Amino acid sequence: MTISVNFKSPTPPSKGALALGVFHDNKLSPAAKEWDEKTDKAISRAIKNSKFKGETGQTLRIPSPNGSKLSQIILVGLGKAPTESDFYKVGGAVVKAMSPSTDEEVTLHIDGFNKITPHEAAAYLGAGAKLKSWRFDKYFTKKKPEDLPALKSVTILTDKANKAHGHFEDYDPVIEGTFLTRELVSEPPNILFPDAYAKIAQDLKKVGVKVEVLSEKDMRKLNMGALLGVGQGSEHESKLVVMQWMGAANKKDAPVAFVGKGVTFDSGGISLKPSSGMEEMKFDMAGSAVVVGLMKSLAERKAKVNAIGVIGLVENMPSGAAQKPSDIVNTMSGQTVEVLNTDAEGRLVLADALWYTQDRFKPKFMVDLGTLTMNVILALGYECAGLFSNDEKLSKHLLKAAEDTGERLWSLPMHDYYGEEMKSDVADLRNIGTTRGASSTTAAKFLEKFVNDVPWAHLDIAGTAWASKDWPLCDKGATAFGVRLLDRLVQDNYEEK
Repeated sequence: MTISVNFKSPTPPSKGALALGVFHDNKLSPAAKEWDEKTDKAISRAIKNSKFKGETGQTLRIPSPNGSKLSQIILVGLGKAPTESDFYKVGGAVVKAMSPSTDEEVTLHIDGFNKITPHEAAAYLGAGAKLKSWRFDKYFTKKKPEDLPALKSVTILTDKANKAHGHFEDYDPVIEGTFLTRELVSEPPNILFPDAYAKIAQDLKKVGVKVEVLSEKDMRKLNMGALLGVGQGSEHESKLVVMQWMGAANKKDAPVAFVGKGVTFDSGGISLKPSSGMEEMKFDMAGSAVVVGLMKSLAERKAKVNAIGVIGLVENMPSGAAQKPSDIVNTMSGQTVEVLNTDAEGRLVLADALWYTQDRFKPKFMVDLGTLTMNVILALGYECAGLFSNDEKLSKHLLKAAEDTGERLWSLPMHDYYGEEMKSDVADLRNIGTTRGASSTTAAKFLEKFVNDVPWAHLDIAGTAWASKDWPLCDKGATAFGVRLLDRLVQDNYEEK
């Protein structure tokens, strides 16, 4: 279920649900003041008798206010000076507040701010509302009416309705890419194994993306022993999917490149994970899903950029054929790796995928994404991903895009010392460090060995790919963290103007 979003000039609704903005410390917006008078101070009284403080995304519901035919008023906090990412949260908060309601439509009249233009703010509100409305319910065989959200459409009042509509339409492809990523991450591993996943990626041909799928035979010829080793215990053949969107005027311009870890299920292999929580390992392919969603977004909005997406798809399973701790594998780069823990498999997949990408496409930069380490969760929690990079300019661009979209990053150290941890006694590299400390950084230093001096960033999204509770822009489950962030990175810094 996803809602429709509409934009209209500010004509006050005569009935139905209405959402109004309130700033920090309960300063009423102009529209809220107007409705406070119309409803015999119902808004002021409700605030006085509540814990509502006007903080960003906070909501307060006023059923059937006196003096009006409205079914309800929803007050939504705007904070002190709402930013772009705040408006996304506000739109999402209204949709969440509507979930217990039988109203099929809500009108948002949010005004009184000056940091962002009205048409941009309206578009961001609509985007936040639509993002929050997504549900993954395809496997329910019976759906009770009371379990289904009634809300079908959101109308946003703004003086710049046409501009807002145009701005939202420009952003809508990014939302659709986000939804594709959420769908992929939500699928169970008996449905989304490497071959099935590769076939879904090939659907991007319909929007103009060139898609190639490399088989295990193809990868053996390229000496991709690291990637192939991870999947050798599975009955499902591993794949490497290469996606190209050539939207720049000059198709020969160096592309930007995105590489994703696609472990469709991670049992840990012979280094078997504990059974508790293992079901969550269906989303160990979230990094690859972000790349697929991003490529869809770029293609559907006709981005004026050449972009490459590469995803390594494997299933990490224990069997008689599985990779064993102490195995030594070759990589496409020519370096050898001692595999000391088969559960540190994502970096092996990314190692060959990164080398392949830089070797074939000579990109301006590479960004890889993976649900790589538990330590990044210990360091940053669940709302901020780890950023590791060899390039200050790329890091700054990523951090700015993260701040604007609300998909936050935190830059973590990449000192040479950590790379020493990844030297093996019997091969060029080992796939885990000698201690448990700083394992997110040592994993990043391992990946750095496969980028060959190309400007590069690694995003460890282990804590942000899946929400264990409701988030401002999604319910519990797949978040698609990274799609909006990377689209903004491209749009602001690398597209032809």
